[in-house]
Amino acid sequence: MIGMIQEAAASGVVGLSKLGAIGAGLAVIGAGIGIGQIGGKAVEGIARQPEASSKIQTNMIIAAALVEGVALFAVVVALL
Repeated sequence: MIGMIQEAAASGVVGLSKLGAIGAGLAVIGAGIGIGQIGGKAVEGIARQPEASSKIQTNMIIAAALVEGVALFAVVVALL
């Protein structure tokens, strides 16, 4: 990783765009894992308490939207 940073600093803008692409990719992967965890836990919760499914679904959708918003922000920052 340190070698990559040094290479990016030496090669200028092109090297920095490589790091931006890596950062954007990590942000997207992290968001995918987070949303997957939210969905999985929501399904488990609904399976345990079916009467609370509407509350669980609402909270799941809000949490997934927040994670996706943060991921979009991270991708934009990484590519700047």
